This record gives sequence, C-alpha cells and structure tokens, in this order.
Amino acid sequence: MGVILGIESSCDETSVAVCDNGRILSNIIAGQQVHQAYGGVVPELASRAHQQNIIPTVHQAIKIAKISKKDINAVAFTRGPGLLGALLVGTSFAKSFALGLRVPLIEVNHMQAHILAHFIDQPQPSFPFLCLTVSGGHTQIVLVNDYFDMQVLGQTLDDAAGEAFDKTAKVLGLPYPGGPLIDRYAREGDPNAFSFPEPSIAGLDFSFSGLKTAILYFVRDRVKENPDFLKERLADICASVQHRIVSILLNKLTEAAKRTGIRQVAIAGGVSANSGLRAAMETARREQGWEVFIPKMEYCTDNAAMIAIAGYYKYLAGDFAGQDVSPLARWSI
Repeated sequence: MGVILGIESSCDETSVAVCDNGRILSNIIAGQQVHQAYGGVVPELASRAHQQNIIPTVHQAIKIAKISKKDINAVAFTRGPGLLGALLVGTSFAKSFALGLRVPLIEVNHMQAHILAHFIDQPQPSFPFLCLTVSGGHTQIVLVNDYFDMQVLGQTLDDAAGEAFDKTAKVLGLPYPGGPLIDRYAREGDPNAFSFPEPSIAGLDFSFSGLKTAILYFVRDRVKENPDFLKERLADICASVQHRIVSILLNKLTEAAKRTGIRQVAIAGGVSANSGLRAAMETARREQGWEVFIPKMEYCTDNAAMIAIAGYYKYLAGDFAGQDVSPLARWSI
C-alpha cells in the first residue's frame, strides 16, 4: 500500500490531497479571498490564513477519500519554492502530522510537482519530454528525463508570464486575480487589434518586463487621447496582450523542440489553464506534429494532488526527509 497525504501551502491556497497507489482520492483547495482588497497576495495574511485552513482542509480531504489517519503511509509537503511564511505553516504541520502518525516525511519541489501532475491521469507522457511550466512566479522550459531527473533549458530573466498577465490586469483596472479575467475578455476580442513587442532574448530564456512596460505606456497614451478607451476596447486589449504572451511562450517552446528533437511536449502551472495557451498548443500539435499533454484544469493551478503524486513516486524510491527539514523560499529544480 502507498497512501500519501499531500500538503500544498506555497502561496495563497491551502490544499490537501490523498493519493492511493498513484490514484487521487481527494483534492481539497481552500482559497484566500482576503488578498483581493490589496490587489495581490500579502504574505503575512497568507500565512495566517494557512494556519486557519490547514486542519479543516486535512480533515475534509481524509473524509472525502474515505480513509482514516491510520491508513496513511507517508506525508508529502511542499518544501519550496514559495512564500517562506506560507511554506512554514505547511512544513510545520506536515512534520508534526508525520511524527504523530510515525510515518515517513517526503519533501516535494513545487515546480517538479507541477510537471508530475501529468502522471495523475491518462494519457501520460513518456520520458524524455519537454514541459513549459508557467505560473505567477515561474516561467521555465524543462527537459524531463525521469520523474526527478529534470533540466531547465530556459527560464525567465525577470518577470514570469503569470505576473505579466496579473500586472496587465491591474493596469487595465481589473480586480485581482486578473489573469483569468484577461483570458475571459480575450475570447471576445481581436488578438490582432494592437501590436505589442516581442522581446529579443537569445537562447531559450524569457523576458516579460519590457512587455509589461510597453503595455503600461500604451494604455497611458491611449487613455490620454480618449478617456473611454479602456471601456470601449477592453476585449481587444486583452486579446492582443494574451496573443503576445502566448506567442512568446510558444516561440521559445518550438525552438526547444527543434534543438532537442523531442516531440512530446507538455505544459504545466497556473497559466496552463489559459484558453489561449491551450489553443496554441493544439495548433502546434497539428502544425509541428507534437504529442501534446495538458493537465486537467484542477491540476493546473496550485493543488495538493500534484504534491501527493510527486510524493508517491518519492515514496516508491524510498526518498524521505528528516524532521530537521526546513522550508526554502527559493529551490531550483
């Protein structure tokens, strides 16, 4: 038996999942509405909310999975990367819970877990494959040779793609979190209405800071000319911004596929829920001959199912952590 309790607390969502021999039995996510008033995640408030949510979320996950605490064989948790205070809550609870149950403790890298979410359901990629991992804090192209043998081929030099979406939403006056709202408005707009620059970055690395600045100046200048510009053209702006961010991602991913000769290509992370990116991956599948893998929506954003499945494979390998383990705000793949 390999029943793994997974705990995710890297940012502003407290999530707990139960995995039984690679099968997810429950995946509970407790969000935090408190950050909406501030237009972004406030680390101190996130930590406090995790403290409030962790115990009831664990109880609910165990109840829905129809197991008891004595059935748990190991406790997996997000060690990093993420907000240190938020990680500390999950890490401390996981250590105490595992100690109380006298079961092994398993540390999980949050970014590796996003990639391993592809092994929750069928179809699953085979090794090696490429994974574009895109979220609010990270943008990476990863060569995945095995479950825990991963090489970062390219990554953002400044801001992440998810941050570009959220900061653009803020410029447009949209509430937090703004990324999903841009996606929604983009479906009603013309992606070619406005042209935004694509950064000229050598190799497989990304840069989004210049694009964010260009969008800020574009909106400022157009609003000066027409105070109703945002109201009148919001859908077109969102569609054009999304089109440019997606094209930047796909151009680099296409280059990585050419360089490596790999045709199995996956996406992961919160931005992989974006409809424009998903549509672009489908187009690439047809035009590039890729075999494309995209997780279910519930496994794209931060969730404990991906922590539990990563923990399961570490459990099989006997890769356990000690009680002296501590969270890491920065932790590379």
